[in-house]
Amino acid sequence: MLKTLKLLLPALMPSWRFFDVIAPSPRIEFALLENAQEVPQHWQEFRTRPVHLSLGEMLKRLFWNPEWNESLFLVSCAERLMQYPTEHSHQEILKRIVAENARQGEGAAYVQFRLVFLHREGAEVQKDVTYISSVYRRQP
Repeated sequence: MLKTLKLLLPALMPSWRFFDVIAPSPRIEFALLENAQEVPQHWQEFRTRPVHLSLGEMLKRLFWNPEWNESLFLVSCAERLMQYPTEHSHQEILKRIVAENARQGEGAAYVQFRLVFLHREGAEVQKDVTYISSVYRRQP
């Protein structure tokens, strides 16, 4: 019985040493452009978090929330892109931005994304841009 408890205890009470580093996670922002030479002026956060959730929505999200799972996957892609850049991480982020904008009926011909980190300095929130992608033509 004691051996079983020793095996089960770490699962019930995880160690804070589970994470190598606790740091802010990158946020993904994108800009829709009319041509490849346009300089982005308006960056939008990709999949903003809701300001308020009802109790029913919170309970539902405990059991079914595929969009949040996909958002967590995108955060891990963004973190990998910062540490060990791969084409796979880049393409996964780009693919989801393009797909979501197509669902919303956004009609711009080009898209660009960037990764930003938010941190506090005193009372102000500072935004550090750490990665800017190339400009990509959206598929017609």
